Amino acid sequence: MKVLVTGSNGFIGKHICLALSRESFEVLPFDITNTDEELKEYISKCDFIIHLAGVNRPLTNDEFYNGNTNFTKKLCDCILSVNKNIPIIMSSSIQASLDNDYGKSKKLAEDYLLSKLDNVYIYRLSNVFGKWCRPNYNSACATFCYNIAHNLDISVRDPNYIVHFNYIDDIVSEFISVVKGYSPKHKEDNIYKIMPTYDCSLGKLSELLYYFKGEVESDRHLPLIHSEFELKLFKTFLSYLTSEEYKYNYAVDSRGSFEELYKDNRYGQISENITNVGITKGGHYHTYKKEIFYTVIGESYIKQRNITTNEVIEDYVSGNNPKLVNIIPNYTHLIRNIGNVRSHTLMWISEIYNDKTHDTYKEEVDK
Repeated sequence: MKVLVTGSNGFIGKHICLALSRESFEVLPFDITNTDEELKEYISKCDFIIHLAGVNRPLTNDEFYNGNTNFTKKLCDCILSVNKNIPIIMSSSIQASLDNDYGKSKKLAEDYLLSKLDNVYIYRLSNVFGKWCRPNYNSACATFCYNIAHNLDISVRDPNYIVHFNYIDDIVSEFISVVKGYSPKHKEDNIYKIMPTYDCSLGKLSELLYYFKGEVESDRHLPLIHSEFELKLFKTFLSYLTSEEYKYNYAVDSRGSFEELYKDNRYGQISENITNVGITKGGHYHTYKKEIFYTVIGESYIKQRNITTNEVIEDYVSGNNPKLVNIIPNYTHLIRNIGNVRSHTLMWISEIYNDKTHDTYKEEVDK
């Protein structure tokens, strides 16, 4: 299945393209550097369109209408010209209900799509936050995260001003499910919403981020988390830390993703491993490091084999049947997703990973 993504090089676009690739969709990326001829070619080939392209920080107000309204009309007319009923997701904005040029340009684009096409999913997004969001541009959250992480001042004009937030991973999950054919649930007057939406004042946002910074630099290194929003905000904040001592790694490929959540020179580190359906990860052993695996979502098969005696230990675990699995030194091990959804496994390792003293050696488990 081929999916055209407009605005593919933007904040949301990068996440969407990676997620589509992980799910084995063929991505047709379209951005500002592409031509109208390429747009027509992609539309003739694609089976689904995710329309993210738009303008939100122009030099003149006319650019709002050229980048949001007129480009959407061009996209729509190209779809009609190939005589294909291509489903399309459009990322709009909650400002489409407001009387400003940005909002009006988005509303005109929405209306044009709804009047011309049958299979349209318009999402009015709130302020989107998450890793890779560009600071000092149009996101207060990204700017606050970056500046606080780098010991720079922030400006809070009205601490009581409430901002509505959507998390990038929630948007990606929703869009991917629609591409797969699942019906969205949250709809009102032909407009869809990403759920959950989080409300947070600018004062509370800055307070939380300063708290995260202080805790990361303390002996504890991990803050107390009281809500889903705070966890997502903390994970976002970690992505803006750049010093080697506080750098938290995030890796993603066709197998899933791996994200470090907590590091401590004394207590080791905790990471979140996400594995796609049917995928196996691992195939290595440690000579002295200790690990614990704990699957919280999905189903996992964990296999260990003694590299000397070939003794095998097998565990079948799931979020519905959680169990701490001790990974034994000198046992090569793997983890395999045997369920129907992506599995999420928390992993503790007794020391922070270091390239020079990695104590990680490749060895196939199934021999």
